Amino acid sequence: MGTVYLIRHAQASFGKSDYDRLSPLGERQAVRLGETLAARGVKPGLVVTGAMQRHARTASLALTAAGLPTEVEVDEGFNEFDHDQVIVAHKPAYKRRAVLLADLARTGHPARAFQEMFTAATERWTRGGDGYTESFTDFCDRSEAAVRRVAERAGKGETVLVFTSGGPIAAAVSRLWSGGDDLWLRLNPVTVNTAITKVVSGRSGLTVVSYNEHGHLDGTDELTYR
Repeated sequence: MGTVYLIRHAQASFGKSDYDRLSPLGERQAVRLGETLAARGVKPGLVVTGAMQRHARTASLALTAAGLPTEVEVDEGFNEFDHDQVIVAHKPAYKRRAVLLADLARTGHPARAFQEMFTAATERWTRGGDGYTESFTDFCDRSEAAVRRVAERAGKGETVLVFTSGGPIAAAVSRLWSGGDDLWLRLNPVTVNTAITKVVSGRSGLTVVSYNEHGHLDGTDELTYR
């Protein structure tokens, strides 16, 4: 069987003007991930990333820490959905970032308020509302297709590492577990930064062996969801 490890990127810069950059904590998480891959003896024959900066930076730091070659292939099928567009479609006033930040600040608990707002925004998206360049179904289709693409390239006994985002991982796992997209809203919010999801490819197709495994962060203060 071939093995595909789907790895969520390390913590990005939530609340900053450029979310796509790793935070200082995210950089430490990526190094810890790489050390863990080395300790487990992971030797990929192929490394793939989405086209986002946080994917590439996580891969670079992790591969270097693992003592592995840093050459990667880019597959845009592993890109995250457009969270800015999802938020603005839910509340158009949030096109102005200052309005969003002011609303969050007024709650006294901005992180919690953001999560509540974002949950409502993503639920609207999954129901098929207007205002999106990419529908939820199209997003899940291309996420599943990306996983199947790399799995086809994982020969017997070979390993592929994929550095991507929580959304595509949750989309692929939902379909492999349930045959549909209904699990996505439950899986996506709990995906941990640098968590590892293991998918094996065999005669019976693709099987999710483990989801959101993050033991390398146990006993640290580095576990984050956003």
